[in-house]
Amino acid sequence: MSAHDPYVHGHHESVVRSHARRTVEDSAAYLIPHLSRGMRVLDVGSGPGTITVDLARRVHPGLVRGIDVEPTMAERATGLAESQGIENVEFDTGSGYEIDSPDDTFDLVHAHQVLQHVSDPSRVMAEMLRVVKPGGLVAVRDAIYSGTVWYPDSEGLDSWRSTYLSAARYAHGDPDIGRRLRAIALHAGATIVASSASVWCYSAEDERESWGSAWAERATDSHFAVMAVESGAAQADDLHSMSRAWRKWARDESGWFAIPHGEVIARKEAAPAPTA
Repeated sequence: MSAHDPYVHGHHESVVRSHARRTVEDSAAYLIPHLSRGMRVLDVGSGPGTITVDLARRVHPGLVRGIDVEPTMAERATGLAESQGIENVEFDTGSGYEIDSPDDTFDLVHAHQVLQHVSDPSRVMAEMLRVVKPGGLVAVRDAIYSGTVWYPDSEGLDSWRSTYLSAARYAHGDPDIGRRLRAIALHAGATIVASSASVWCYSAEDERESWGSAWAERATDSHFAVMAVESGAAQADDLHSMSRAWRKWARDESGWFAIPHGEVIARKEAAPAPTA
């Protein structure tokens, strides 16, 4: 989210490929009942843009803007929108700490898997509330990595989970922030519209192949590997063992993996009218 918050995953192709599978339906279903045509939407941390473009389809002719701290992501997302003929969306480089928009601009501000990677999530939440209109909504979804579970049992995946938790915290993040989203929104002065939970689950053959092969690469080749070694959580041999464990899990037809997420939809209340 900023130069002071190193992104634990980085932007290796294995990471971006995994992120580019996301849609509103599988990553923001909790938000669907609150979407309406004509809304003006900001997507903070838009990455490769698949969720953002999907939001643009759903609120057309409303304008959707996506921002990401990584310029190559904004470029890639722009190309995605152009390839699909989606014209009511634009992408820029930008940070959730300092959103380049006036107060009270958007009907909805959305962030998916963002607050877990920042050192000051309350500041980002406050900034999202600043740019949403009075009566508008801020919607956030984030993972709870310590709650990940899988089958069959695997010492390699046990090691992956403990290493990931350590590496993410070393990178100034909170890999379990999904459980705190309601508290963060309340602390920022928002009114809670809804708070909920949902789960990503990977079990079908194509799901195991996609998730398992992506993490097999990420374990050794992405910025996660750098953070794991720098934090002292793992060495190169450990990372290669995790990679092999992910590939073994992906090949197992009985394989099953789930990761829980917290979700919150918060409203910015209008300021009270001045008294005479």
